[in-house]
Amino acid sequence: MKKTLLVITLPISFSLLSPAFADTLVLTSTDVAHGKVMSKAQVFEGFGCSGGNVSPQLSWSGAPEGTEAFAIQVYDPDAPTGSGWWHWQLVNIPKHVNSLAAGVGDSSKNMLPMGSISITNDYGVAGFGGACPPEGHGTHRYQYTIHALSKKLELPEGASNALAGYMINSHSLVSSTIEATYER
Repeated sequence: MKKTLLVITLPISFSLLSPAFADTLVLTSTDVAHGKVMSKAQVFEGFGCSGGNVSPQLSWSGAPEGTEAFAIQVYDPDAPTGSGWWHWQLVNIPKHVNSLAAGVGDSSKNMLPMGSISITNDYGVAGFGGACPPEGHGTHRYQYTIHALSKKLELPEGASNALAGYMINSHSLVSSTIEATYER
C-alpha cells in the first residue's frame, strides 16, 4: 500500500508567529552613528574639553502597544569613576513624540517636549552634557538609548541618576541603542 503525505499550507503572517518582531523599536540619528566617532558638536565645553555641547538629533519608530512615554539615556560606561558617567537622562517624553531636534538637551533653550524631565547629569546640570573623556584614556563608548516605557515615571525632585536609571529599566518595554565613540 502506497502512503501519501498531505501538506496543507496556510497564509500566516510572520509577525503573528513572532510577537518579538511585531514591534521593534529603532533609534536613528542624523548626528551620531553606531560605531562611529562623534563630531565636536557632541563634545562638552569645559572640564578641559572644547566642543559644541549639542545634544544630537534623535528619532525612533516601532514602539510597542502599551507605550505610555519614552526615556532617553546617554551613558559612558568607560568613564574611570567605578560607575560610568551619565551625560543625559530625559524621562516622560510624551508617547506621541518620536524625535528630538539637535540642541533640545540645552535646558536654557526651553525646547523639551511638554512634560519631559531632564535629570541632573554627572556634570551637575539638568540637561545634555557632551563627551569629555580624560586625555589619553583611550576610546570611550557613548550609549544613546531610547526606552519605550509602560508608564510615566514618578520621580522625586532631584532624583539621582541611579534612581532614574532604576525606574527607567523597571518600566522599559523595549529599548534601542546607538553606541558612538570619542577619545582625546
